[in-house]
Amino acid sequence: MQTLKILNSGFITHDVKRFILEKPKGFVYRPGQSAHISINLPGWEDKIRPFTFTSLNDWPYLEFIIKIHDDHNGVTNELGKLKLGSELLLHDVFGSIEYKGPGIFIAGGTGITPFIAIFRALYISDNLRKIGLIYSNRTKEDIILGQELFKMLGPAYINIFTREGVIGFWERRIDRKYLIETIRNFDTRFYVCGPQKFTEDITKDLINLGVNPQSLIV
Repeated sequence: MQTLKILNSGFITHDVKRFILEKPKGFVYRPGQSAHISINLPGWEDKIRPFTFTSLNDWPYLEFIIKIHDDHNGVTNELGKLKLGSELLLHDVFGSIEYKGPGIFIAGGTGITPFIAIFRALYISDNLRKIGLIYSNRTKEDIILGQELFKMLGPAYINIFTREGVIGFWERRIDRKYLIETIRNFDTRFYVCGPQKFTEDITKDLINLGVNPQSLIV
């Protein structure tokens, strides 16, 4: 178990906060991986939750981007209250979504977080060719790092919204009809990450549309 001090933090959307943490010497992880984290405070040490690294392994610090749920007294609500110098406990690192080659990435809300690290790594190495992103959020205010995503992916980055109409964007859900209208070739890899029902529904639709289950990374 590693103790991580908070070096910096701040909201990047109305309910999503970025945490910059000390990186232990010799600590190694891969883009797309996650960690089990708890808060180093009495009563919170055993309340462990999974969060995804958005930083890269060669960065001098660790970065996590976390949605803060302040409507109940849970772990993320407590995280939102922490000050600089507070400590988190990193229990272990586990494989989440691993990059296996070019394909189409489909994300819902904070499901974008494992993709952020993957895109950053590919962008640095100039390997973002033949990659597309469909990113679903309730409103434009919920987009996480939209400017950076557009900088990395350009026109291969599509936003759609489920709760409001925004000129130039889709107002709809990623369903079977949308997939048929938007994707020309289903003979490729698909990376899907988001809320459980979002992931299950899209995975089911993709398989029904002929995607090889071995080409799905969820």
